[in-house]
Amino acid sequence: MKRYILSAVVVAALAAGGWLVLQPDTATEAEAAPARGEPLVSVSLPNTLSEQAQMGKRAFDATCAACHGANATGKMGFGPPLVHKIYEPTHHGDMAFQAAVQTGVRAHHWRFGNMPPQEGLTRGDVANIVAYVRELQRANGIE
Repeated sequence: MKRYILSAVVVAALAAGGWLVLQPDTATEAEAAPARGEPLVSVSLPNTLSEQAQMGKRAFDATCAACHGANATGKMGFGPPLVHKIYEPTHHGDMAFQAAVQTGVRAHHWRFGNMPPQEGLTRGDVANIVAYVRELQRANGIE
C-alpha cells in the first residue's frame, strides 16, 4: 500500500512539474503582444504592384484596412493579418474572399469575432483586392 501511495505521489509531482515547465511566460507574452490597433505582422512590400493590384489596394485601403490593417498586416483587437500562411491560396482560395465579403465569416482561425458582410463592394472590387493581397503574400514568401 505504501508503495502505491509513493508511486501516486511521484506521478503527481512529475505531472505538476511538467505543467509548470510548460506554462507560457506571461510577462514575456504581455511585453511582446502588440497594443490595440497595432499591426500583428511585419510585411515586406513588393517593389511594384500590377495595375489590378493597385486598384485592389485602393479598395482595400477604403474598406478593409480599418480591420485588417495597412497592407493587410492585421490590427490587434480588430482583425487578422491577411499576409499570413493561413490565407495562402491552397487554404483560402480566391472564392473564400468573395464569400467572406458577400456573406461574412464566422470566426474560426482567430479570436476577433465574426466578420460581417461588407457592403458596397462588387465582385470585381473583391477580385482586385484579392490580387493585391496575393501580391503582398508572394512578396512575403506565401505562395
